[in-house]
Amino acid sequence: MISTDAGAVRGTLTASTRLFQGIPYAAPPTGPLRWASPRPAASWSGIRDATKPGNRCAQAKGLIDKASNTEDCLYLNVTTPRHSSARKLPVMVWIHGNGFLNGAGSLYDAQRLASTGNVIVVSPNYRLGIFGFLAHPGLDHGAARHLSGNFGLEDQQAALRWVQRNAAAFGGDRGNVTIFGESAGGTSVCSHLAAPGSAGLFHKAILQSAECTGEKWSPGPPTWFPLPRTEREQHGLDVASKLGCPNVRTAASCLRAKPVKKLAKWSDDGLGSGPTTGGGVLPLSPQKAFATGHFNRVPLIQGITRDEHRLFTAAIEAATGKQTTDASYRDEIHTLFGPTDAARILARYPSDHFHSAGEALSTVVTDWAWACPVLDRNRALSAHVPVYAYEFSDENAPWFTTLRKPNFPTGAFHGGELQYLFDDEQLPGPATSAQRQLSNQMMRYWSQFAHTGNPNGQNLPKWSPFQGGEHVQSLAPSAIGSADLAQEHQCAFWASIGN
Repeated sequence: MISTDAGAVRGTLTASTRLFQGIPYAAPPTGPLRWASPRPAASWSGIRDATKPGNRCAQAKGLIDKASNTEDCLYLNVTTPRHSSARKLPVMVWIHGNGFLNGAGSLYDAQRLASTGNVIVVSPNYRLGIFGFLAHPGLDHGAARHLSGNFGLEDQQAALRWVQRNAAAFGGDRGNVTIFGESAGGTSVCSHLAAPGSAGLFHKAILQSAECTGEKWSPGPPTWFPLPRTEREQHGLDVASKLGCPNVRTAASCLRAKPVKKLAKWSDDGLGSGPTTGGGVLPLSPQKAFATGHFNRVPLIQGITRDEHRLFTAAIEAATGKQTTDASYRDEIHTLFGPTDAARILARYPSDHFHSAGEALSTVVTDWAWACPVLDRNRALSAHVPVYAYEFSDENAPWFTTLRKPNFPTGAFHGGELQYLFDDEQLPGPATSAQRQLSNQMMRYWSQFAHTGNPNGQNLPKWSPFQGGEHVQSLAPSAIGSADLAQEHQCAFWASIGN
């Protein structure tokens, strides 16, 4: 039994961990608290059962995710080592991804990470889609402490404040908190680095496949990056009008009267969901904050997977039932870049140099939108704080159990590294002895960083901090070493595109 600031909880004892699930960290954001800043959770008497996860936040059905019509979802899970001689363990707060549209903290079983790394792992849910990221002038202030558009980020801040109040009860150190996240979770970490209200709530950060730049994407790629308030608000006004709430003055009450299921389907209508920059929680975009040095300065691990975009191409092909052809590849490149640059790109990435046109398209977008921007971000951030940069490079990373494989090698796809850190519900996990060794090494890197701010440890391949150049740590089975990110992803070529 553990006594939290709101009441006692009893969890589950496993062979290697103590697991507490479904602990409320904020009040249910229902009724008048829909699109309100999070409020304190009500206290309880007696001992609360903490052996099952809390509800997933409201979300429409995704390609591989279940739907949920429940707004009462602001719960978190705590995993601690069963046996530890340390009195104050580092706390790692995992912010789940999935485009700010789907997912839950409970999908990522952190027992191996907690026991291997001698750390405490906290995994909160947070409001998703229209419920977490609707920006609309009618929702500003009032129940919202800030401008609207970032209620999901405010939930994450509330979870971090819960950690500050309760870490010691679980054997954790409130003064040694690492936030880490992948995909939309990585974008969340970017946002907390830039958010003044997150200062002091964490002391280290890990960004995995984060989209922080706010680049304009054309149809197809993800849209969970931070966007300016004018753009997010226009989207919010359009959605409210289509939902029958066109009057700005009455929109809040009108929208709060709508059923969950009707609202959830508007979470992904082409623009997607994500943080709003400009005033409120995020006065500056992460990109501008990093460029100017105005961010919460903590040691960082930051990286990508080598073949990020292969997942998105595969998912789009699975959802539409249409494989990328040479013609559609050319059309997509023209749509993304215009005729002049498209000709150069198609000459540099001809489809007949790849297994398929889908792989060619994936390589273009990986290099342009993932690898080269993260290299620029490594340079910007390393001017102010220690940065340990990486590229996950297992070309045989096990593929999703519920998603059809495409007609090209899936490689080190977006999210492929998650199964090396967690027992993930949607990924089968490392299959070979070399992959299992890599998993152990990655968990030790991540947890050692949480302990000391430096991922290096005994019997681990040396990981040098990023020095402003082009080399990063390559994480591959039996082949941890240095990778030239700029050469591998043709960043000199991409620097000339659009100029």
